[in-house]
Amino acid sequence: MQNSEQIKEMVRQKYGQIALQDKENNQSSCCGAGGCSTEVYNIMSDDYSQLEGYNPDADLGLGCGLPTQFAKIKQGNTVIDLGSGAGNDCFIARHETGEDGRVIGIDFTRAMIEKARANAQKLGLSNVEFRQGDIENMPVSANIADVIVSNCVLNLVPDKNKVFKEMFRVLKAGGHFCISDVVLVGNLPDAVRKDAEMYAGCVGGAIQKDTYLELIKANGFLNITLQKEKPILIPDDILRNYLTEEELKSFKAGNIGIFSITVYAEKPTSCCGADCCN
Repeated sequence: MQNSEQIKEMVRQKYGQIALQDKENNQSSCCGAGGCSTEVYNIMSDDYSQLEGYNPDADLGLGCGLPTQFAKIKQGNTVIDLGSGAGNDCFIARHETGEDGRVIGIDFTRAMIEKARANAQKLGLSNVEFRQGDIENMPVSANIADVIVSNCVLNLVPDKNKVFKEMFRVLKAGGHFCISDVVLVGNLPDAVRKDAEMYAGCVGGAIQKDTYLELIKANGFLNITLQKEKPILIPDDILRNYLTEEELKSFKAGNIGIFSITVYAEKPTSCCGADCCN
């Protein structure tokens, strides 16, 4: 079994490759580098192109929702995007914050940071910046963000509880987050969960939906709202890489599901304790 650092390094290498690919290649692969299906496996079926601020050069086709659409971003807000990739959600958030706002993208893959900075430079956006760092230990000070967004990233992180703690730390009192992510209902077959390709491909690192929502609550967030939920269907030719025909039939007949969810939650406006506002 891989430890946290091994998983992070695997994800870092994979998404370094993804940064060098075009959107079409990413969409036809297991949510990442390297084609692995004769069917199109693109869990990002939502259309970004109709959103103001959308930039096709920054869209790598790696998301699983439209968190910025539900994020209630206002003019002048400071927004942080976790796992910002080539900058797509940051540029949409920038349209909402306007010139008086600020957008910070965090990604721990150097190639992604370089791509995002190049895109921001081409767009001439001076109030969008990209920082290389681990979202389990964000390179930003406490109480800085009005809004946090993230798109199909926490499922790749080994310690999701730590990320929610960090989100609570960096949000201002009364701030909120809106994140799209991949979760499970029921237990995936061991062969699917253990495979590194499936982990970096957004599925193997996902946790149970109930556990995910409980982590949000346990870290002090309020008004937790499931804004959108949709099933993710993995093509049979991918599953056959991990399952026998008998296991495949059992898997498809069982009460097991992989879902994309978009979740909204708020940090309290006032609270007690050192962990609340520091």
